Amino acid sequence: MRISARADYAVRAALQLAASRDDEPLKAEAIADAQAIPHKFLESILNDMRRGGLVLSQRGGNGGYRLARPADSISIADVIRVVDGPLVSVRGVRPPELSYSGPAESLLPLWIALRSNVREILDGVSLADVASARLPAGVSALTEAPDAWVNP
Repeated sequence: MRISARADYAVRAALQLAASRDDEPLKAEAIADAQAIPHKFLESILNDMRRGGLVLSQRGGNGGYRLARPADSISIADVIRVVDGPLVSVRGVRPPELSYSGPAESLLPLWIALRSNVREILDGVSLADVASARLPAGVSALTEAPDAWVNP
């Protein structure tokens, strides 16, 4: 599975906003600097997140961005969907819209199972979980498998 740079930057920006202690909005430049994200790219991402209802923007000298909802009510999946669309697709098509025949027929249930597991993890982890370094136990357990950190 591949996580796009856009999705990675969006999640990191949302985490920076989640970690903000005060109610003051954060400027895009401050988020970009803190997370080493190209500023222009971040502006585009933040606009998508604003249109998607995840962040609020405020203009002016004290302007910037802040989360539209509490960090514990925004999942990592919410952020990825807003900037990249569906979590799992095959050639840009959602698995239920696919059909296969012959020996590839059982490939569809495999893609559906993959989507189900990706959803379970990403929908089950909030910005607050990651920002506080307290991942759900089930997710933490997956990282403890001996081969979890090794690339095949």
